[in-house]
Amino acid sequence: MAEIAKISEAKSAQSDVSARKKALLLGRQLGLSSEEGYRPTNASVAERAEHRHRKLHSQYQTNLETIYAIALSHTPSDVTGVDLDPDWAHQFFLIAEQIHNRKMQELWGRILANEITSPGNFSLRTLTTLKQLTHKEAQILEKALGMAVKVNNETRLKLIIGYRYTGGIGQIFRKSSPINIGLSNFGMPYSNILTLVDAGILHRGEFETGLLNSKTPINFTLMNTQMKLTPKSGHLLFNYYRLTPIGDELTQLIHPKADNEYSTAMRQVFAKDFKVE
Repeated sequence: MAEIAKISEAKSAQSDVSARKKALLLGRQLGLSSEEGYRPTNASVAERAEHRHRKLHSQYQTNLETIYAIALSHTPSDVTGVDLDPDWAHQFFLIAEQIHNRKMQELWGRILANEITSPGNFSLRTLTTLKQLTHKEAQILEKALGMAVKVNNETRLKLIIGYRYTGGIGQIFRKSSPINIGLSNFGMPYSNILTLVDAGILHRGEFETGLLNSKTPINFTLMNTQMKLTPKSGHLLFNYYRLTPIGDELTQLIHPKADNEYSTAMRQVFAKDFKVE
């Protein structure tokens, strides 16, 4: 307990550092702070640039070594490996050396391990997108994938928004507006949807299924939850967001957590117009 308290105090002390001290710490990264055997005030501009260059590439090397160690820990010894495509490997390491966040390094390590055992799963376009993805955006993607479903035997995930009743005499006696699940109530506001759209992970705009057959049940797989929905009429369709090909590739890296409250809410929303099992 005492050790935990010390760690907590250390983190608190780091967070309480003044803005000026934070700015001075940045100077160390730029090679503008004195170190053993080096005084920036005694160095020329060219010498300071060379010193910063050495520090930067030393950090790049550290990043690559960390990512390689992670990849090694995820690479099985009982599976036949393959040689990486030279162009893919070159671009991978050029990008990976600039990944500083430890959580994001974990993703890059898993990509490398995956390509060694089963190549062709991650395109260069996906690597470029992933490079621009911040840790916060990765957390948003993780949340979205925890709410996405596989419909019947489809392999691609859909982020179901709700459903709509269209056509038929029954529409005369009910509102025509869509029935929404309310993703924002479960940590996925529309601003997060736009973030994933801007990142190239979700397609822009909503999609609709065709009219659902009232005699054909639809199976939803939501993480570890199975749900069978049978439409009570033939005038219903689902609204959803769809992942881009890049988003589909990134799903192999993210391990979302199940949200039981969300799956319960889905059942309650669909119960009005679907038989839910």
